[in-house]
Amino acid sequence: MLTSRTIARDTVLLLLVGGLAVIGAAWGFQLIGGYIPCKLCLEQRVPYYVGLPLALVALFLMQMRRHGLAAGLLCIVAIVFAYGAGLGAYQAGAEWAFWDGPNDCGGGASTPTSAADMLSALQSVKVVSCTEASWRMFGLSFAGWNAVASSGLTLLAALAAFLSLRSVRKQEASHA
Repeated sequence: MLTSRTIARDTVLLLLVGGLAVIGAAWGFQLIGGYIPCKLCLEQRVPYYVGLPLALVALFLMQMRRHGLAAGLLCIVAIVFAYGAGLGAYQAGAEWAFWDGPNDCGGGASTPTSAADMLSALQSVKVVSCTEASWRMFGLSFAGWNAVASSGLTLLAALAAFLSLRSVRKQEASHA
C-alpha cells in the first residue's frame, strides 16, 4: 500500500537520481565534451553539491522515522535548488540579452606559474563568457536547462517535505 511516507521516500530517491544525472551531465560535457564552464556555470553546480548531500541526509532521517526533521531539511533543499534555478534563469536571460550578465565572468582556467606557462595558456585557453551560449538544444542553453532541472528538483524537494509532514500529522492523529 502506498503511504505518504513511501511516496515521500520515493520522491527523495527520484530527486537524488535526477540531481546526480544533471551534475553528472555537466561534468560529462566538461570532461568528455570539452565545454569549458564559465564562472556562472561553475556557481550553478554549487546547489547540487549542497542540496544532494542534504537530500541524502533527509532520506536517512526518513528511514530513522524522523520525518519532521527530514521535512525541515527538504525545505532547505528546495530553497537551495530554487536558488540554482534562479542562477540558471539569470544566466539564460543574459545569454538572450534580456539583461546584462556579470562583468567579471570569464574562463575557469588554472593560474599559470611561469611566463612560458602563460604564453602556452594564451594559445590554448578559450575564455568563456557568461553571456554567450556555447550550446543549445530546443532553444535552451546549458543555463536554461539547468533552470528547468533545478526547478524540477525544487518541486520534488517541496513535495517530499509536504508528504513527510503529512505522514507526521497522520501519525500524531492516530496517537491522539
